[in-house]
Amino acid sequence: PGEERWIWLRLKLIADIGLVGLPNAGKSTFLAAVSNARPKIADYPFTTLHPGLGVVKAGDREFVMADIPGLIEGASEGAGLGTRFLGHVERCRALLHLVDGTEDDVVGAWRTVRAELKAYGGTLVRKKEILALNKTDAMTDEDIEAKRALLAKASRRTVRVISGVSGRGVPELLHELGRLVDRQRTELEDAA
Repeated sequence: PGEERWIWLRLKLIADIGLVGLPNAGKSTFLAAVSNARPKIADYPFTTLHPGLGVVKAGDREFVMADIPGLIEGASEGAGLGTRFLGHVERCRALLHLVDGTEDDVVGAWRTVRAELKAYGGTLVRKKEILALNKTDAMTDEDIEAKRALLAKASRRTVRVISGVSGRGVPELLHELGRLVDRQRTELEDAA
């Protein structure tokens, strides 16, 4: 006689930086702009159905970035593609949270994703997170500053202003991400 078991295995991607945000926040466009990855990009929600990885080079640093499908309200409970892909974010060293600057309520967009990260549990809400206002190529300078200020006040963080399409603010952000990854790798090596 033998034993029979059903075992469910869950593959979790390992990446240095995980891209999070609502659907259509520009995550896939950003990944395509900064790496050789070629994710599907379109102007409708849930274009990204599978996580994508890209190797990003910033000066003499290289790190892996993961594009995670957009999170919606209820993602931590299975809405959209949430629970299938929040697990991939668990394995990332840090998060780059992109907020679509062309949205009317940028603070609400930020809060929705933060709430889902917290509700999912684990260490997601405690991960180092860099916040960026994206799609600024389609905004006026006054609108950019107003939304950046609102987001900074609500999050109590520095908000980077970027555009994955035009490249505005991207090189500086990549260098910051590279330094963050280096620090976290050093901390991990020291702990080991």
